[in-house]
Amino acid sequence: MIKRQMLAAAVALTLVSGAVRAEVIGRMETPQALSEQRLDGVAAPERALWLAYLARSRSLMAADKAALAAEREGTEAGTVAGAAAQPAPGNGMPLKNAADWYGSADALRIADNIVSYQTPAGGWGKNVNRDAPPRQKGEAYVHGDAGKPEGWSFVGTIDNDATSTELRFLARVIASGRGARQAQYRAAFVRGMEYLFNAQYPNGGFPQVYPLAGGYHDAITYNDNAIANVADLLDDVALRRGDYGFVSTELAARAAQSRDKAEQVIIASQIRIDGVPTGWCQQHDPVTLAPVGARNFEPIALVSEESARLLKVLMRDPAPTPAVVAAVDAGAAWLKRVAIYGQHWERSRAGGVLTPKAGAGPLWARFYDIATMRPVFGDRDRTIHTDVNELSPERRTGYAWYVSNPAATLDKYQQWARKFSPTGH
Repeated sequence: MIKRQMLAAAVALTLVSGAVRAEVIGRMETPQALSEQRLDGVAAPERALWLAYLARSRSLMAADKAALAAEREGTEAGTVAGAAAQPAPGNGMPLKNAADWYGSADALRIADNIVSYQTPAGGWGKNVNRDAPPRQKGEAYVHGDAGKPEGWSFVGTIDNDATSTELRFLARVIASGRGARQAQYRAAFVRGMEYLFNAQYPNGGFPQVYPLAGGYHDAITYNDNAIANVADLLDDVALRRGDYGFVSTELAARAAQSRDKAEQVIIASQIRIDGVPTGWCQQHDPVTLAPVGARNFEPIALVSEESARLLKVLMRDPAPTPAVVAAVDAGAAWLKRVAIYGQHWERSRAGGVLTPKAGAGPLWARFYDIATMRPVFGDRDRTIHTDVNELSPERRTGYAWYVSNPAATLDKYQQWARKFSPTGH
């Protein structure tokens, strides 16, 4: 449990406005990878589950690499090693088209491309446009930057909406009932769900990359709503809702179990300050659930956008337990407490600027220091600042340091609270 004395919201807003001297308050710490050594303090029955998880991850990683090596055996060196970056924007998998479109030739072609890029472990990489040509034999599962040597990076991930989007698109195509490759689409969907089941930690969390890749990728990842997206998908599959009517009762039951475990770890990892639940960090340690940092500019901090999204996940529960209700009430109260009014955030190529503006808000800083509730900002050199304008130009303009998304969550909370919360608001 984290014990800190929180400053009043008014003090935090004074700091946001720049009335207090800006400073560097710390440096990013690299989180530890999951390993046998990290499990020394875990009780025997649970430790066995974690050891089995590690062994399975390494086995699947080896199988992924062996499959690609087998495809390349006998080919001329370098002819398929460096798959070029695809210039097309977006992921090529629209999810809001009319239902009839998912039986069209275009949709079926995209589904074929999705199947071609599925890794042997069952997941997908990120940042590949699925409307581009399919993966060829021996080609990398993930496209790298043009001109850079190929690495083994994000080969199977839930980052940047990967895997969950591929599964949702396949489900829409399967629901259309059209195309000669329906059996292949169904098989790919089942393998993708199996991938998620395998990736889930014994405590219900999910790493950013699976099979495990080490470093911050092993952390339980709420960043960019990675786990929230997976949890929503698990809920739809569990209930066989909408496009998922084709799902077997067995698969639906496994999805429900996985969804419930994810909900439990979300509640368990909610950051408590002097015993009071608040929000979440972008990443949490897979074993201890303590908040951890990630990339050099993503420090240990309470995060507004991802916390708001996790509250939406919890509010999907049609029969919330007292623990769920308490977590949602506390998370919403924290978002209200740190909301910023009277300030306008302008993001441009020249740099982000926060300026006073009557009637503006609510607005939230992306990161809040856990000890003080002051907004904080990370830079590429691992320094943590209290003033966004102290950042290097690239980071100042290249990250969403202030957000407004939590407002929609609080609107939803008002309706939810009238039905489930003891306070009714």
